[in-house]
Amino acid sequence: MREIILISFLGPDQPNQFTRLMQVLSVHSLQILDVGQAVIHNQLTLGIVVASDNETATALAMKEILILAHDIGLTVRFKPISYTEYDQWVSEGGRTRYIVTALAPELTAGHLQAVTKIVSSQGFNIETVTRLSGRFDPEQASAFPRRACVQFGLSGQMLDAQAMRAACLSLSGNLNIDVAVQEDNAYRRNRRLVCFDMDSTLIEQEVIDELALEAGVGPQVAEITERAMLGELDFQQSFRARVALLKGLDASVLPHIAERLTITEGAERLISTLKALGYKTAILSGGFQYFAEYLQAKLGIDEVHANILDVQGGVVTGEVKGAIVDGARKAELLRQLADKMGISLEQAMAVGDGANDLPMLSIAGLGVAYRAKPLVRQNANQAISSVGLDGVLYLLGMHDKDLNRA
Repeated sequence: MREIILISFLGPDQPNQFTRLMQVLSVHSLQILDVGQAVIHNQLTLGIVVASDNETATALAMKEILILAHDIGLTVRFKPISYTEYDQWVSEGGRTRYIVTALAPELTAGHLQAVTKIVSSQGFNIETVTRLSGRFDPEQASAFPRRACVQFGLSGQMLDAQAMRAACLSLSGNLNIDVAVQEDNAYRRNRRLVCFDMDSTLIEQEVIDELALEAGVGPQVAEITERAMLGELDFQQSFRARVALLKGLDASVLPHIAERLTITEGAERLISTLKALGYKTAILSGGFQYFAEYLQAKLGIDEVHANILDVQGGVVTGEVKGAIVDGARKAELLRQLADKMGISLEQAMAVGDGANDLPMLSIAGLGVAYRAKPLVRQNANQAISSVGLDGVLYLLGMHDKDLNRA
């Protein structure tokens, strides 16, 4: 009669343990149906599901496993698996899996308890827990921005996606933690294109506000900008109104403004990592082409698409050349870039902070609202506010230990 047994090991991790265990099982021709291992602080947890039609061979293998486990300092347990249990496990293999990513400057037990409470309320079972952030070094804690990230692998069927999203947003606001929920599929592991908004995303400033200060119309432009970002005004109308206020500005101030722009925390690390790993990057901005090209040269962005500020005789005319890059245009450009690369939109990622970023965030396989306005956070699929822009890398499933080698 065919036997199925789960063998569980626990104890200190040592070289060649797995090899020696496999040697015993192979001698007795036991079939391996499943295997999983984790090591935390040099403590091993290993599970192996084996099967055999030969009861004598199974008994001998279990005896030798007991002796070997004792010799190498491992505790071992044997659990028979019924055919019903095994068939149930096999049937669940085709279910949709989900990934929940929790990130913050520091993750406490309270944070993780709150996240897993949401997970449990949706009927999920946590199958894996993985730390993506690097090992914490107290001596270097002040030298680098602090960030911690834990990824949960879930099985089960989500009961209410909207309710889960609302709970994650509420948690973010209350505990300064970001929680992202993604379906774990091939697209999640194979993003190829990342498109960024520029103002208040790749850079900390809104460039048009900087231009307005130079033109002496700062308060007027800032008011229109804020209302547009909140979604209270049509972007095209508000943009033309703001640009009109810049009429007469000496264009010689443009390079000075570009030089004083502040790159967002984590942006340089993010872009350099994406480039090293072969991703294509683009700026799709409702700002100005001059400054987008400045960032392109500085950060190594592949493509930029933004508004062209009209300059005649060294003076800003208060007009824009060509079509305005608004929300709809950003989404259209994202589609065009994906088509040019021959990839699905599911393999594209978009990052932005304003209402005019929502169209591209909604069509990208992964849309991330970065330190965004409430309206944008509520409508984007994912949001990051607690850490720098390089926190996006965790949503791509990347480990700090791997990034340090990139």
